[in-house]
Amino acid sequence: MKINLTFSFFFILVITAVSCQHTKQTWVGTWSCAPQLVEPHNMPPEPGLTNSTLRQVVRVSIGGDSVRVRFSNEFSSSPVTIRKANIALSAGGSKIDASTITMLTFNNNQEVTMEPGMAVTSDPVAFRIKPRTDIAITIFFGTTSPDVTGHPGSRTTSYLISGDHTSMPELSDAATADRWYIINGIDVKASDKAASIVVIGNSITDGRGSGTNKQNRWPDILAERLIQNPATSNVAVLNQGIGGNCVLRPCLGPSALDRFERDVLRQHGVHWLIILEGINDIGQAPDSTAAISIADNLITAYKQMTEKAHSSGIKVYGATILPFKGSFYYTDFREAARRKVNEWIRQNNYFDAIIDFDMIMRNPEDTLSLLPETHTGDFLHPNEKGYRIMGESIDLKLFIK
Repeated sequence: MKINLTFSFFFILVITAVSCQHTKQTWVGTWSCAPQLVEPHNMPPEPGLTNSTLRQVVRVSIGGDSVRVRFSNEFSSSPVTIRKANIALSAGGSKIDASTITMLTFNNNQEVTMEPGMAVTSDPVAFRIKPRTDIAITIFFGTTSPDVTGHPGSRTTSYLISGDHTSMPELSDAATADRWYIINGIDVKASDKAASIVVIGNSITDGRGSGTNKQNRWPDILAERLIQNPATSNVAVLNQGIGGNCVLRPCLGPSALDRFERDVLRQHGVHWLIILEGINDIGQAPDSTAAISIADNLITAYKQMTEKAHSSGIKVYGATILPFKGSFYYTDFREAARRKVNEWIRQNNYFDAIIDFDMIMRNPEDTLSLLPETHTGDFLHPNEKGYRIMGESIDLKLFIK
């Protein structure tokens, strides 16, 4: 029997090429939080971070078979030393599945020191996670800074105990704090068809009014829906909300403009951006002249952020600012500023699409206020029901590549 070797070799090359296309992977962000200088009343409890073990729980978006973890000392004034760090599957509370403990290294070293203003990313490590899984990151610190970089609005309990307890399956005697410290992000090695959405915002994105340890902010609700939908099951959501944040100037944390490159453009696998921010700028306007100026400057800022994102190949979706009548922010001139910004969001040609949270969340009997059953009582922040309505209102077709 005569064999055509040329044809056989060509056939093998084709099969190999197709196989490589199907197995190609890339790094994609699956979880993140926006770092800031932790305020004095949100600092770690006793015994403090130095020479202590801190276990923190996060819920990822998409899954993967390898991970790397980012840590930040960006806002601290002194070095922070991580002597040991590992990840494991969370078993609830301070418990972990000890069989899944996986050590993290930094340039093949167990220990790393972050100088002030520095962030580090661990070496990639094999660690298989499923979508929407709770992951525990456990750190044993050496010397740390008296001021701390972190994310106070975690709505998730962390566990702190003196000494090295990184391998312990449970930290039953640990002090607790509903804050995140030092941790900054997780990337997974995923299919090259995977991508992430960044949401930049303030406390309404950060989840004030959502349930502690429930992971039910509106970006969480969106993430769950994306995973369950076959056409978007490989799309992650990166929540870059900061409570009390402003767009135009530092309020709590750096302004959205100042943190835009770090929190949006430097994230991995970003294909979409949702902007929902501006109420804190408007709500602090002292008079009608300042309010209209702030509205104009917000519009300019949205344009700038959109242009930067577009230049990086990122689609941008503008979200309208929610009603706030009845809140401590409300005045007629601030409402006029909100209305001007929302009218521009709906009518401009900058955004690739609009997510009209104002229309979805307004009270039909008083369109300047939130639906009565959807806020926490302060007429400003949605409650758990409100966040679910927001997350469920978004058209998933917006996130099909």
